[in-house]
Amino acid sequence: MTDQHVAHDHLSLTKIVATLGPASSDAASLRRLCEAGVSVVRFNFSHGDFQQHSERLKVVRQVEKEIGRPIAVLGDLPGPKIRVTKVEGDGIELRAGQDLTFRRELAVAIPGDVPVFGCTYEAIVDEALPGHRVLINDGAIRALVVEEGVDEIRCRVTTGGLVTTGKGVNLPDSDISAPAITERDWAVVDWAVEHQLDFLAMSFVRRAQEVRILKSKLSAMCVGDACGVSWDEGAASRIPVIAKIEKPQAVANIEEILEEADGIMVARGDLGVEMDLAQVPVTQKLLVMRAQAHGKPCIVATQMLESMIENASPTRAEVSDVANAIYDASDAVMLSGETAVGKYGALAVDMMRRVANATEQRLSELPHLEIEAKESRDRSSRTVALARGAWEIAGNLNAKLVACWSQNGETARRLSRMGFRIPVIAFSSDERAVRRMTLLYAVTPVLLPSPPEHRSDFAKLVEQFVLEHGMAQRGDTIVTLSGKPMGKPGASDSVTIQVLGQ
Repeated sequence: MTDQHVAHDHLSLTKIVATLGPASSDAASLRRLCEAGVSVVRFNFSHGDFQQHSERLKVVRQVEKEIGRPIAVLGDLPGPKIRVTKVEGDGIELRAGQDLTFRRELAVAIPGDVPVFGCTYEAIVDEALPGHRVLINDGAIRALVVEEGVDEIRCRVTTGGLVTTGKGVNLPDSDISAPAITERDWAVVDWAVEHQLDFLAMSFVRRAQEVRILKSKLSAMCVGDACGVSWDEGAASRIPVIAKIEKPQAVANIEEILEEADGIMVARGDLGVEMDLAQVPVTQKLLVMRAQAHGKPCIVATQMLESMIENASPTRAEVSDVANAIYDASDAVMLSGETAVGKYGALAVDMMRRVANATEQRLSELPHLEIEAKESRDRSSRTVALARGAWEIAGNLNAKLVACWSQNGETARRLSRMGFRIPVIAFSSDERAVRRMTLLYAVTPVLLPSPPEHRSDFAKLVEQFVLEHGMAQRGDTIVTLSGKPMGKPGASDSVTIQVLGQ
């Protein structure tokens, strides 16, 4: 029936995203990550060139075929990251109370009692006003603007440290006019469309309009179904856009951003620099809740198992962090340096999956209320009605799993948004749709060469698959959604109760 020989029963309902890098770009390392539980891999375009990413993509597709399970690729756009320009030697040490200057069009820093730095964002001298904070190296070095000039600003250091070439600069109090999408980003977008990436993550989003610009460009670039089916119902083909929430302005505008984006990522790295660190956990819970209400996937990222970059075991606090993100109903949790450069990438994935499985087991024992996502309130949608019915039936009958034929992923997305605490097995003959379903909570996507001709054939196919992969046993009850003709998008029109073996 299918060559999908890797067991599915060990995968968590919560998806795991792993960042690829020097420690995980060869086939053997990547295969270990995927077999440990990774469903989506992230390409960080802030590092490496297109040749390196092309080689990495070939490896992903090779491993995907070897393990017989779809692996999606999330391309992360660099965005308008502000950095210090060149600092010669070992860097310049700043101490508390010392002054420093940022000067327009300065290529190389000038050391001295009041060192002078250049910045990749020259408008910093216009937009960072007296009283505004200037944070360097992820907030490790802190200063306040005390004086502004025509082509420079003077800052006073409150927390010192070593400044070296390329260190990041954050301006949390300033109204930055830099475009959300840079020339480098547009080059990445072109490459992503050409190489058929499955998702694009947009960095430093502030407003919904910025997401609309990227979506419009993608729709114009994707002729016919070149980019797969859009996640906007009835819209043109394009790559789904994940908005990274890492600025206070994005948090303030989250409702309008969620209306436009296909999903969000809680990027806690820059978010923790740009806003009061004590507010980050509260903000994370708010963002996950709002994404859930809008029926959009949410990824929680940054430092989830950070200590496993160097250590074979995580801290207790990190394990609790992962579990809390899952308790909050995140669709996915992400590893960054742990898998990109870490010594124990596969162990980090395995730990994350084990925490997810343990947390999900506990959640399954608790009272379960239907999630009233915004899109599920569309009473005229047949797919929404079927998803709601399947949720009710599965709960009443203690069903082991739900299965559906979801040609373009729409039925799977609707089912995922109901918050099932059992697996949703989604079959399709569309390779792009199957890969994109890997990000959806609870959904296990399965690629088949073609749809079955009759519903009875589909029932037999489902039974054979779940029994072969140990996902259920004879005598278990499952719920099946299907339609006629099978394989036609939007054709689902029935819910069936099926007892395996009968």
